[in-house]
Amino acid sequence: MTSHKIIAVVGGTASGKTTLASDLLRIGGGERVEVIPLDAYYRCNAHLSPEDRAKVNYDHPAAFEAELLIQHLESLRAGQGIDMPTYDFATHSRSSKTKQVHPRQVTVVEGILTLCFPELRGLFSYSIFVDTPDELRFSRRMARDVRERGRTQESVVTQWNETVHPMHEEFCAPTRSLASEVMSGVSWNDDDVRALWERVIRTA
Repeated sequence: MTSHKIIAVVGGTASGKTTLASDLLRIGGGERVEVIPLDAYYRCNAHLSPEDRAKVNYDHPAAFEAELLIQHLESLRAGQGIDMPTYDFATHSRSSKTKQVHPRQVTVVEGILTLCFPELRGLFSYSIFVDTPDELRFSRRMARDVRERGRTQESVVTQWNETVHPMHEEFCAPTRSLASEVMSGVSWNDDDVRALWERVIRTA
């Protein structure tokens, strides 16, 4: 897999990075693109009580098993498939199920802290930081977490104020300067994604 490229799609919570990664998959085609969410590599906290799991700072780099992700990306680059972990946000724990991921021409790794880890950063041939205003990200996260992750509005507000926004300012926002390019997360169209895809596949 000498032509295998690993790219990063980074940005704050609810910035639009997951949507952009999905658009790259759609434009590039499933036979050429695979998407790996950094969220799948949250450390397994099954040994903790449900109360203690809820107290973990999931927006800090220590919450992620970056070393496993690095190992898996190196395997994909070498042409070997992996069993990617899956994460259950409702229970704050890693699921017993895994997802089989096969090598593709382009592997997209998307997540809030994807550029925070130097060893991981060294694997990327290209990176995009999705830059979205805080107010829009908050409203999107509120809608998503209540609808998809079984959270209450009060818990979303508390988590935003106590960990999500402070950790964004400390760890995510500074990686904007490390990205190959910065893209607005307010809106984009298919022409924008096609142009981005062309830039990605032209990288060394």
